Amino acid sequence: MSETEDKILTEIREIRQEINQFDTKFTNYQKATQWVVQLAFTLIASATLTVIITSVLKK
Repeated sequence: MSETEDKILTEIREIRQEINQFDTKFTNYQKATQWVVQLAFTLIASATLTVIITSVLKK
């Protein structure tokens, strides 16, 4: 192989590594975001139930 082909192959390998790292980071951020949204909905549901139950029990 020529020197130019070696450089191109090296660059392609580096780009593939960067893409794999990006995919890993993206997956982690996506999972974290889903967890935060799920937590938010759980907190909202809990607060709503608390308000409803306390208002029913006070009557």
